[in-house]
Amino acid sequence: MNETIAFWEQILPQLLQGFSLSLQVTGVSLLFGIPLGLLLALGLRARNFLLKAPLLAVIEVGRGASVLVLLQFVYFGMPTAGLTFTSFVSVVIAFTWCTAAYTSEILRAGMEAVPQGQREAAQALRMTPMDTLCLIILPQGLPIAIPALLGFSILMLQASSLAFVVALPELMSKAQLIGSNTFQYVPIFTLVALLFAVICIPATIVVGHLERRLNRHI
Repeated sequence: MNETIAFWEQILPQLLQGFSLSLQVTGVSLLFGIPLGLLLALGLRARNFLLKAPLLAVIEVGRGASVLVLLQFVYFGMPTAGLTFTSFVSVVIAFTWCTAAYTSEILRAGMEAVPQGQREAAQALRMTPMDTLCLIILPQGLPIAIPALLGFSILMLQASSLAFVVALPELMSKAQLIGSNTFQYVPIFTLVALLFAVICIPATIVVGHLERRLNRHI
């Protein structure tokens, strides 16, 4: 046991560097992906099919294809079209695409949860569609979607381990590199799991607490 702890102390700085990059990728992807998901959700409310069709295509591809497929498409496929990105940018683009696709449905469901009677009351008061959206639907729909958004954020942090396929030196890449040099895979990946748990377990508890509070409010 002492040998394992000493080994962890030796490799922890390298893994923390990779974990920091994993957190950066996840944070940037959520920062861009959630607002984009909101725009997609609002776009789907339009009655113009010519507007909805490309948005639906973006959403269905983002949800239907795995993150790994999107990642390899951006990193290996886009250069054939003359667009070349670094590993970090490729990961952010792929993760943002996936985030926007999934959160658009989460946000749309939150907005649809607002009672229809409130929309009718807004129409009776002659509120414009924009006022109805900004003053009635979004203030009530977004809090409903928050627990699901936080839960999805946890999944995206875990999915950041897939970035090793494009040589991004995140947590899993660091662990693979250390493992190939030391062949002590069990203690390495045990420590990796503990690092993820340090973030994911408290976040899961927070999500559960928010769900209970919002359910009481609703």
